[in-house]
Amino acid sequence: MVHRELAVKHYARSATLLGAALISSVLVGHLACGSGGGIPALDSEGTVGRYTSITIGSDGLGLISYLDSGPGLLLGGTATSVEAEFVYGSPLESGSGSLKVAHCSNADCTIATTAILDANGEVGRDTSITVGSDGLGIISYFDVGNRDLKVAHCSNTECSSAAMSTVDSEGDVGRFSSIAVGSDGLPFISYWDIGKSTLKVAHCEDLACSTATTATLDEDGRVGMYTSVAIGTDGLPLISYFDIANKDLKIAHCTDAECSDGTTATLDSEGNVGQYTSIAIGSDGLGLISYLDGTDSDLKVAHCLDVECSRAELVTIDLEGKFGRYSSVTIGGDGLALVSYWDAEKGDLKVAHCDDMACSSASTLAVDTHSNTGWYTSIATGNDGLGLISYFDFAELDLKVFHCPNATCDRDEAQR
Repeated sequence: MVHRELAVKHYARSATLLGAALISSVLVGHLACGSGGGIPALDSEGTVGRYTSITIGSDGLGLISYLDSGPGLLLGGTATSVEAEFVYGSPLESGSGSLKVAHCSNADCTIATTAILDANGEVGRDTSITVGSDGLGIISYFDVGNRDLKVAHCSNTECSSAAMSTVDSEGDVGRFSSIAVGSDGLPFISYWDIGKSTLKVAHCEDLACSTATTATLDEDGRVGMYTSVAIGTDGLPLISYFDIANKDLKIAHCTDAECSDGTTATLDSEGNVGQYTSIAIGSDGLGLISYLDGTDSDLKVAHCLDVECSRAELVTIDLEGKFGRYSSVTIGGDGLALVSYWDAEKGDLKVAHCDDMACSSASTLAVDTHSNTGWYTSIATGNDGLGLISYFDFAELDLKVFHCPNATCDRDEAQR
C-alpha cells in the first residue's frame, strides 16, 4: 500500500447554471507534476475523479461519470487505506459530494466538457454509466446522505443536464451499483443492500428509470459487495459479486429479463477472493470476470464455461506485487479482454491484455507511473477498437484518462 502525507486541495470554480446542471468550460488537459509519461488530467477542479465509470456514447465519444468531492478533501494517515472507503463515516466517505460527468471532445479524450448533474446533498459515489436504448447516458449511483440508490438520465448526448430519480430507498441501499441495458431495452441495475447485506437488483420500467421493480437476488449469508452486471448471449443479466462472509467470488444468472429470480454459484473459494469484480461477455459468448485475490494481492480472472457461468476456469494473470484492486474489464477490438487495475505497491495504473479468449495468460504493463495514480479504474472499448481508461490520480486529486495507442495498450511499442 502506498501511503501519502496529508494533502488538501482547494480551488475556485466559475460555473453557470444550465438546466439542472452546473456546466464548466472546456477543460484543456494539463500535464501532472512529477514523472510518469505526461498523461494530462482531464478534470482538476478540486478533488475529482473517484468512483469513475466510462462508456462510449452514441456519438462515439467517451462519457465518464465520477464523484466531485468539492473544494477540499483531507487525505492522510489511515484514510489512504482502500478498506477505509467502505466504512460508513470514514474520512473518504464523509463530507460533500456531487455527481459529475465529463463528455470527451475527441476519441483520445484529451479534452472534455464537464457538468455537475446532482449536487443535492452528499451524492455521487459508486457511479456506473451506460448508454440507453434511446442513445442517452444513464448513471446509477449512491446517495450517501439518504442511503439510497439513485439514477440520472442524461437529457442529451453530452449529458450537460439530467433527470434524477430515487430507485430504491428501502433501508440502507445502493452501494457498488452496476448498470447495463437489458435485452428488453430497459436499464438493469445490480447493487448491495448494505443494511441487510444482500444482493439486490432493480429492473427499470422506462428508459429514464423513473420507476423500477426491485428484488433481492441473493440473501444467503452476507453477500452483494462489488457487483458488476453484463447481459449474456441468452439475453439475461449475469452478475458477479463478493460473498463477504465466506470471502468468495460468486455469480448470479437471472432467469428472466426482470431478474425476478435467478441461480447463484460460487466460482472461486480459494482464500479471500472476489473483491473489485468486473464482468464482460467475451467474443466466445461467455462471461469473463476480473477480480482481486486478497490473500495474495493478485489480479485474477474467471472465464465462464457455460452461459449461466455455473463453473469457471480460474487464472492468476498478475502476481508479482500487490495487484487487482479497482479492476475493470472490456473486450477489445481484437476480440481479447483488456483489464485495467491498480498497482497498490508502486502506485501505478496497470493494464493486462489477454492472450486468448479464456485469458489463460496475459501481458501486463504499467501505463501511468506518476506518483500514486490508477485508483478507481474503468475501461471501455472505443469506436477505434482501442481501450479508453478513466481513473483517479491520488497524488493530484484529479480525474485522468488514458487512451490505449494499440490493442495491447503498450505505449513503448507505439513509440518505437
